[in-house]
Amino acid sequence: MSPEAIEQLVRAYFTHMGTMNPQGWLDIFAEDAVIYDPVGNPPNKVHQDSEKFFALLSQIFQKLDVTADKIFVAGNGAAVQWTMRGVANNGKLGTTQGISVFDINDSEKIQQVSSYWSEADMINQLK
Repeated sequence: MSPEAIEQLVRAYFTHMGTMNPQGWLDIFAEDAVIYDPVGNPPNKVHQDSEKFFALLSQIFQKLDVTADKIFVAGNGAAVQWTMRGVANNGKLGTTQGISVFDINDSEKIQQVSSYWSEADMINQLK
């Protein structure tokens, strides 16, 4: 997979999350893909848990913007420094940054995502 194609796939991940587009998001993942978000939490099985994940996002946020600030492609993967800005349903603003590591399979789908960030910091901002 070319570095440009990997970068496009990674950007699609963040775009679909920010626009809360579950179908577009699922389309870029392997059937058995997992996400560690954040690392330390049990893994989420993307295709089994996506409905719950997007329901949670819409319960918390009225607006969500997730941007890939820097993408570092190596082999069949990438590490991404990102920023998330959200407006909670209660009107409060929250901002956090993190790093996610993407593994891409031979079918050019995301196989695994491991994200490093402080979920607790974001939740505290939105309370």
